[in-house]
Amino acid sequence: MLTKRQIRIKILLRLKTQKEESRERKSKVIFDKLFRTSGFKKAKIVMFYISFDGEVDTRQMIEEARRLDKIVAVPVCKKKGIIYPAVLEGNARLRKGPYGVCEPALQRLIDLPKIDLVIVPGVAFDKRGNRLGRGKGCYDKLLKRLPRRTPTIGLAFDFQILPSLPATTHDVSVKKVLFN
Repeated sequence: MLTKRQIRIKILLRLKTQKEESRERKSKVIFDKLFRTSGFKKAKIVMFYISFDGEVDTRQMIEEARRLDKIVAVPVCKKKGIIYPAVLEGNARLRKGPYGVCEPALQRLIDLPKIDLVIVPGVAFDKRGNRLGRGKGCYDKLLKRLPRRTPTIGLAFDFQILPSLPATTHDVSVKKVLFN
């Protein structure tokens, strides 16, 4: 079995080299799958990630969720890799956070228990919902703080789904993974 580091290098390269039209087409299929889930339909406050570096594109998802009158939250990094959900206003000015991920310049935080659904990025996932992130542990820390009842959904391209991933006690899995 490959190490976490080896898997990260291999998958991140595939994400960066994937053709843009392929990424857009696959992201649209994943968008459709997400918007058909009961968890998404019921959710009033949805926490998305702002995609970058070849990830499943969440921009259209965020816009459509807003159009459906959902409150959209996105992660902001405050200190030592701890992320918090902040409301993403329609006209929000974005800035690069500590790890190069865009976040709102003005931050209105939301308490985690108020979030109805969390959309989770990942470098790779396996069939059991185990997740491999970028190695900082930011999302694992966030997912550990979430109420157990909060649905979590990972978004991935087909090549990011592996038969199994090396997992440690620090790793937190997601409840569902949507992919294409």
